[in-house]
Amino acid sequence: MDDESGVRQQLSERIKARRANISRFLSRTRPRRNRLANLSIVGSAIAAVMTAGPALGGQSFTASVQSRLGIEDSSTVWRVLCLIAMLLSVAAAVATNLSNSRDLNGRVTAAETCNAELEGLETMLEFGQLPLQDAVKLYQQYVAKVPFVDEVTVPG
Repeated sequence: MDDESGVRQQLSERIKARRANISRFLSRTRPRRNRLANLSIVGSAIAAVMTAGPALGGQSFTASVQSRLGIEDSSTVWRVLCLIAMLLSVAAAVATNLSNSRDLNGRVTAAETCNAELEGLETMLEFGQLPLQDAVKLYQQYVAKVPFVDEVTVPG
């Protein structure tokens, strides 16, 4: 095996390792991003519904809920609905801010893009369609987009 062939093989192994790390990152981060987004959407929607009933139905809505639940005081109905709406609004706001503060959407998109680029690079490298120096430069450019994904050292 000549020198270039050995280096080409090392780069190929490094690409495989990096893609595996990106896949692990995505398998952890996508569900977290989706849960936070769903909590934000559902929490906001239910909070709106909790306030829409009394706002649109007025006293007749409150009286209806009061009689169905067997509550003696009509103000309790308002308080409970407002409390639920407030808690859901807070949960939705926290979920949105957690997602935004960690830039989960941007990170997932960058990781997916990098993974696709590395897959293409791996294929070109495997079939000898790219000079080694160009492959190394492209590898460095691609992985620079995902500094938040840990790099595993490849034995060799």
